[in-house]
Amino acid sequence: MFDLTLPWWEFVVRGVAVYAFLLAIIRISGKRQIGQLAPFDLVLLLVLSNAVQNSMVGGDSSLLGGLISTVTLVAANYLVGLVTFKSKRLEALIEGRPLVIIHNGKLYEDFAAKAHLTSHELHSALRQAGCTSVEDVHYAVLENNGVISVVKREPKSTAPDSIARSEG
Repeated sequence: MFDLTLPWWEFVVRGVAVYAFLLAIIRISGKRQIGQLAPFDLVLLLVLSNAVQNSMVGGDSSLLGGLISTVTLVAANYLVGLVTFKSKRLEALIEGRPLVIIHNGKLYEDFAAKAHLTSHELHSALRQAGCTSVEDVHYAVLENNGVISVVKREPKSTAPDSIARSEG
């Protein structure tokens, strides 16, 4: 149960390598993938975890090997969080930047396409924000976590300013 088939440091090296690889793959796959998991995305994550298990433990099935791998992954995750907190440059590299999809009622289709954002996903976010069309939106941003933040435009006044002021 506690007999390792590999040296302890090899578990650490393997864990860090797998963590870095998965972080890069998830970052490359895009923001939408993080916040909006479709059933096939969930299946992919489950299969990925199974696929990388052996590369982390190198065939070792001991309790101690699993614990070392677990501590390594949690420590790597903590360090990535710390580094992205302290360095805006690394934060942008690892987490990306929010992406403006709509501004003043104008849809930036090239940005939406770059983010692999479907019109169904975009319109769903608009409906949730109470907007019936793109023209109703002051701005919409695809956040780092995959969520679309929508800010509605201010309703236009039907009366001209001069009439509204003279009545008040």
